[in-house]
Amino acid sequence: MLRILVVDDHEVVRAGICRLLDAETDMEVVGETGLGQDGVALCRTEKPDVVVLDYSLPDLDGLEATQIIAGMKQGTRILILTMHANEEYATRVIRAGAAGFVAKVAPATELLAAVRKVADQGIYVSPSVMDHMVSRMGCTPTEAPEMALSNRELQVLVRLSRGMTTREVAQALSLSGSTVETYRARVLEKLGLRNNSDLTRFAIRRGLIDVN
Repeated sequence: MLRILVVDDHEVVRAGICRLLDAETDMEVVGETGLGQDGVALCRTEKPDVVVLDYSLPDLDGLEATQIIAGMKQGTRILILTMHANEEYATRVIRAGAAGFVAKVAPATELLAAVRKVADQGIYVSPSVMDHMVSRMGCTPTEAPEMALSNRELQVLVRLSRGMTTREVAQALSLSGSTVETYRARVLEKLGLRNNSDLTRFAIRRGLIDVN
């Protein structure tokens, strides 16, 4: 029996995922939450075989949560489930220790297959995302500028481009305001941008945030 933890801040979506998994004879949902910090805590106490983790959470994002859970080294396999079917996110979370990356638009059968594959020590990436990952292997930072950003710089970029203030970003990432401003300046310089409006347009164009 596979013991699974579900972390997604959309209650209706989370409930649907839990019902889907619990309906399988070889799966059991041992916990659920809508916050990244709570998901990390539940991983410590429940030690699930697989955590199905939303990338966009109100506190920790999927990248940071992945780094923490993988760092526990207790064998929990991490499957990212996200609305952002973006190869940059997929590449970074896999490098950080995730074993899978599935788009939320995928059919239920794909999610179940992904859970089983990562639980069996495999790696699963949605085919559409994998195609983009492979196609960009030869890309230069000029063709995919976000590749030049560090993980923390990317996190700051995404939050600022969503309209968060420096103070809000600092609170979300447990940083000082001056540190956030330093990261912001680095991002602007690396991407050749001028202000937060440019950051938002860039993030939308590169598929890092939703248009709405």
